[in-house]
Amino acid sequence: MKAAIRNIYKCGRLTVCVVPSTAMIRAVCVSRHRSASVSDSGSECGPGYKSPLDAMQNGPREKLLYIPCIQPSPQETHRSDYLATVDVDPQSPTFSKVIHRLNMPAVGDELHHSGWNVCSSCHGDSSKRRDKLVLPSLGSDRVYIVDTGTDPKTPRLHKVIEGELLRALNVSTPHTTHCLASGEIMISVLGDKNGNGKGDFVLIDAHSLEIKGLWTKGEKNAKFGYDFWYQPYWDVMISTEWGAPKSFKKGFALPDTQDEDLYGRSLNVFSWNERRLLQTIDLGPEGIAPLEIRFLHDPRQTQGFVGCALYANVFRFFREEDGKWNAELVIDVPAKQVEGWVLPEMNGLMSDILLSLDDRYLFFSNWLHGDVRQYDVTDPKHPRLVGQIFLGGSVQSDGPVTVTGDKELKEQPKPVFHKGQRLYGSPQMLQLSLDGKRLYVTSSLYSPWDKQFYPDVVEKGSFLVKLDVDTEKGGLTLNPEFLVDFGKEPEGPVLAHEIRYPGGDCTSDIWLVENETN
Repeated sequence: MKAAIRNIYKCGRLTVCVVPSTAMIRAVCVSRHRSASVSDSGSECGPGYKSPLDAMQNGPREKLLYIPCIQPSPQETHRSDYLATVDVDPQSPTFSKVIHRLNMPAVGDELHHSGWNVCSSCHGDSSKRRDKLVLPSLGSDRVYIVDTGTDPKTPRLHKVIEGELLRALNVSTPHTTHCLASGEIMISVLGDKNGNGKGDFVLIDAHSLEIKGLWTKGEKNAKFGYDFWYQPYWDVMISTEWGAPKSFKKGFALPDTQDEDLYGRSLNVFSWNERRLLQTIDLGPEGIAPLEIRFLHDPRQTQGFVGCALYANVFRFFREEDGKWNAELVIDVPAKQVEGWVLPEMNGLMSDILLSLDDRYLFFSNWLHGDVRQYDVTDPKHPRLVGQIFLGGSVQSDGPVTVTGDKELKEQPKPVFHKGQRLYGSPQMLQLSLDGKRLYVTSSLYSPWDKQFYPDVVEKGSFLVKLDVDTEKGGLTLNPEFLVDFGKEPEGPVLAHEIRYPGGDCTSDIWLVENETN
């Protein structure tokens, strides 16, 4: 037996033995505890999946979605935001319906994004369980911890971390949540306690759910904050920048976007091990408001993409041979020449991007133009448009805006009617199924901006639709059977934002080389 065992790896609290056999090399996860937890892929390892391709090939079809729903006028209605559970199981009698609503205890939180207590970065630790959804609030600075493990269909509130605890650290406006292999939860913040721009990260112990402090060490901080992604194999974490909360919380103001003290235009490169800011990549005017950042899912890769909102551009970032990081513009969505708009040109305003788990397709939404796009990024330096669909937007043929010059379209897109009703607003947040065949889309960006650009959404509520994805040749089609109309909620219209699956997805989970190898 001793001769048969070639390698023994220590993986969290697991001993992983690689044992050759006549048919195959079999990886056996042996727990040091009496019982091992079952991962999202069904194996007796830790949470999530051992690799992105494992998730794509072996992950279950999604049956539930968790979506934060924001009250458009909380000070008038005195209603709180809530977490909606949506049934997306085609075999269920409640398919395409909101089956549960978990109301937050306070009013005016402005829920936005969410993340998990643990994810695939902890796949090697069978003592870990993905059972808490973390919900930071842009408006109140609170962080809600929601128990999704006891009953996934009816989540319950587990804990509230009050905003004053973040402000005591001189940070505010928490945004992106990622779990770490260390057993910690990391949340990006966008400002200091006074609403000035400040990019840092709050660490929360995933077991006690108490704040441990700030992540960044040293005297240098990022000027602004927003999203982040880490790649420990290359000792790197890269964060993005929106702007100063005191500016964007008041609504969109074009002059502010040109002020480098109010809006960001850089990528911030940190040493993952040392937790220090090493490099800032200035993307220039074409890169104002770099928001969602996606490394390629393969944890050995040294490149990825970031969507820059204002001018609807995608930059590819990459590691140079000398270890420095750089970025280049690879997708530039042309502005449209218009009349009946506040400006003579209308840019796309790219708001969300994501990558399929096999790193083949990049998807993004243009919130002003109203389209969702699919690009083949097999050659990351030269993305190729293979799918596009309009789901509303500001250039519809029956609207007040007339397009006088368009480098892409021959005519203005027609309004979209789906299941007997019109889709108001524009596509915004995206979530892709693990197998890459279904793309879910919501239509709210941020309530102060929704009120400016799409007041109909405030009155009529946002939507959730599903797009069928051609994974062979590319292409997007609106699924005729699925629609959730958040204008018909029991207490009135709400604004639905980010989408999560109980078992993790392509924007919540980060993979480590050692878990994939083991």
